[in-house]
Amino acid sequence: MPRTLMKGCEAIGEAAIRAGCRLFFGYPITPQNEIPEYLSRRLPEVGGTFVQAESEVAASNMAYGAAAGGERVLTSSSSPGISLMQEAISYMAGAELPVVLVNIMRAGPGLGGILPGQADYVQATKGGGHGDYRLLVLAPWSVQEAADLVQDAFDLADYYRNPVLILGDGLIGQIMEPIEFNTDRKPCKPLPPKTWATTGCAGDRPPNIITSLYLDPEPLAAHNEKLQAKYAAMVRDEVRFSGRGLDEPYDVLVVAYGTVARACNMAITQLRASGVRAALLRPISLFPFPTAAVRAAAARAGAVLVVELSAGQMVEDVRAAVGDTCPVHFHGRTGGLMIPAEEVAEKIRALATGTRLPSPAEHEVVDA
Repeated sequence: MPRTLMKGCEAIGEAAIRAGCRLFFGYPITPQNEIPEYLSRRLPEVGGTFVQAESEVAASNMAYGAAAGGERVLTSSSSPGISLMQEAISYMAGAELPVVLVNIMRAGPGLGGILPGQADYVQATKGGGHGDYRLLVLAPWSVQEAADLVQDAFDLADYYRNPVLILGDGLIGQIMEPIEFNTDRKPCKPLPPKTWATTGCAGDRPPNIITSLYLDPEPLAAHNEKLQAKYAAMVRDEVRFSGRGLDEPYDVLVVAYGTVARACNMAITQLRASGVRAALLRPISLFPFPTAAVRAAAARAGAVLVVELSAGQMVEDVRAAVGDTCPVHFHGRTGGLMIPAEEVAEKIRALATGTRLPSPAEHEVVDA
């Protein structure tokens, strides 16, 4: 298929359709509105159904019900809308329902602004709702990768019977880039039959029950052990990351995800001309986090620089991975302001040349 110029949100919607999604439930909120707008037109063209619910709470519970019937289901929102969905997301995980969710993050906290942010990292990766549960969390840095990860997300959701979250910032949703859909794409995981779904038994089998309610402690404990074993399998098998310069000598390791990693990549390019050696490790799966890869890469560096569009959230996972191997520094920006490559390059150069930065225990937050 020829490459097509598409906005990120529209590419996400088209990727969902090509992955077999025929049901969408959502509620408008910027900067992800083009996802429901696109699907409101495209889903009827392929025999699907688009429902604009009365709220994010309603949309997430509609997704729960549709997924229980064995359908491929998508819902999307932006930061405060995802917060409203947290109870249903915990139910989805507890009931082992394969729902794909998209969060095109805005700057926060509170209602925040519609410009790009990455302040939902902890909510996404640590379980923003109640209970011991996890989502698979995938973070694209381009429109092409967003489309690819959306299609993978439906396969992963079905394979693990677990919600999968695509975590992008406002820039991912709004930029336009050329992309290509693979018409010969194969599933990224084996797709087991959905014998658990509530498809109607007509007396041919015992009825299926979808629930996360276990009132007796022993069955609830057994259910939790089953879930934790599934999450452990994700940690073992689903780590994704990308790197630049990791097989070459470097003095500074930069860790960043999403669109801000593109600025970091450009900064490394700019610095190479002046002989400053830096490498980039970009987590693609935020849960499971590429802990071992970060630890191994940090062991070859004199310093680590974590760059985020937040006051510092992923940096906590990086520090846990690195331990005492080398100092971990943080550079962030809030309010929806992007971090230019030149600013990242200045920080890398300072670390490479020994110019004093705040201690690893400090958060250096730039709010211009």
